[in-house]
Amino acid sequence: MVNSTTPSLLSSFLENSFELKHHLQGFLNLDRETIETKLAAGQEEIKNLGHKDFNWEEATAFYREKVGELYLFELGAWHLSSSAYFGDMLRLIADHAQGRVLDFGGGIGTHSLGAALCPKVEQVIYYDINPINRDFVQYRAEKMGLSKKIICPLEIPAKEKFDTILCFDVLEHLPDPNQQLLEFYQSLNSEGKMIVNWHFFKGFNQEFPFHLDDPKLVETFFHTLQSKFLEVFHPYLITTRCYRKQSWI
Repeated sequence: MVNSTTPSLLSSFLENSFELKHHLQGFLNLDRETIETKLAAGQEEIKNLGHKDFNWEEATAFYREKVGELYLFELGAWHLSSSAYFGDMLRLIADHAQGRVLDFGGGIGTHSLGAALCPKVEQVIYYDINPINRDFVQYRAEKMGLSKKIICPLEIPAKEKFDTILCFDVLEHLPDPNQQLLEFYQSLNSEGKMIVNWHFFKGFNQEFPFHLDDPKLVETFFHTLQSKFLEVFHPYLITTRCYRKQSWI
């Protein structure tokens, strides 16, 4: 629902998730009924695939090669059914994003599109190892007139610096989230912000078989987070957090 506190640049997300269903139809050349069916089944199918084929030794290959277009529907169903939650994430991005933005593991592009619509953002570098996700986000950016502002490289440019780093629902999928956090620290400009979340939990009924939950790895991650970053308060009741570098480091 759009209300008086909603930035106008986010109204199209709250109304239709940035035309997500329409983009899925055009990108995949499927009719609306098929799209609805696949969205309804997406979350169950990705869970079944994870139980069947996922292992940490081949995690990169799993996300790059095996999930295919299933992630478009799994993520699509989640974003459509939780528009208020994602709307608050986009409000947080609108509050803090500026300059050159890295969207790490950007999925179906919701956050890249939202960031690109922010007037203080100069460029968004969308990165995801799934080639179908990458092609889909390039398609969405073109449809929304944002293709000059969003770029989708195969790799993150070496030694690149960013003013804003976004990373949502990705760290729990990595075998070493602490190492990724250290890389974010090195890539973030001194006055930059990191907007991030995580879910180190396989679920009460093992519904997230591809999530990391090793206590030692999770503890190491939090030690690094607390030693190198300082949390920036925000008023939204969401799991996402905003950080800046510790000033005394």
